[in-house]
Amino acid sequence: MYTEKVMDHFQNPRNVGEIENASGVGTVGNAKCGDIMRIFLDIDENQIIRDVKFKTFGCGAAVATSSMATELVKGKSVQEAMTVTNKAVMEALDGLPPVKVHCSLLAEEAIHAALWDYAQKHGIEIQGLEKPKTDIGEEEEEEEY
Repeated sequence: MYTEKVMDHFQNPRNVGEIENASGVGTVGNAKCGDIMRIFLDIDENQIIRDVKFKTFGCGAAVATSSMATELVKGKSVQEAMTVTNKAVMEALDGLPPVKVHCSLLAEEAIHAALWDYAQKHGIEIQGLEKPKTDIGEEEEEEEY
């Protein structure tokens, strides 16, 4: 059902925790399944993500997608982090069961929410970034298939 990479990121999640005085913090959830994901970003003066941490309350797939998403944005520029989509997270994990696709969508939205928070705090605009939704519902999931 789950790939080896999903199991590895669930059992040995990377970048768990919080960043004190984070440059940006994003929290998103899915009211239907109860998953909540919070991403913390430490971004330097050159807009490079120096560090990233996450706290996730949810199923194994939610933990695994959070872990993989943090790995995908660490060391990247803010603009490069914008290109991390739910599909990229799923591909990096060698796939997810269809019923767990929403977890990868949460990971993408949590990154965008943290980038939005960073942009708001610094009075900047990040190309392509829209105000994030805090609740990822069924209508978004349907569009992703």
